[in-house]
Amino acid sequence: MRILIQRVKKAAVHVNGVKIGGIKIGLLIFVGIEETDGEEDIAFLCKKTVNLRIFDDENGVMNRSVLESGGDILVVSQFTLHASTKRGNRPSYLRAAKPDISVPLYEEFCSALSGMLQKQVATGEFGADMLVEMVNDGPVTIWIDSKNRE
Repeated sequence: MRILIQRVKKAAVHVNGVKIGGIKIGLLIFVGIEETDGEEDIAFLCKKTVNLRIFDDENGVMNRSVLESGGDILVVSQFTLHASTKRGNRPSYLRAAKPDISVPLYEEFCSALSGMLQKQVATGEFGADMLVEMVNDGPVTIWIDSKNRE
């Protein structure tokens, strides 16, 4: 499972011209799921996400987590995080899990984040053609792969 975290001043997701999810200060998280992902990947990424110290403290130092800062989270599914560009110019998405596997894991990821954050996370619509808008704060953008824990 891969996530791309962006610290934002605001973010929203629209489907067919309708805003279906949005937040103010917090994290926009894009999630890509592989067939081999499971509960261990979800637990690792959720714990890492809510405790990642990327929000400023009173001294302007990135020393607070989204949990400590009271920020919100918007989660958007994005199978393209598993794109392989090894051959040619057209990415392959063979590593991305099919919906029968990825939808339940996506929902479990969102639910686990909500539990740890102690409030509902906003979401996109799985599999939909979404327009995502955001104001990246910093910019702060962090990539985490549960299979490659660097």
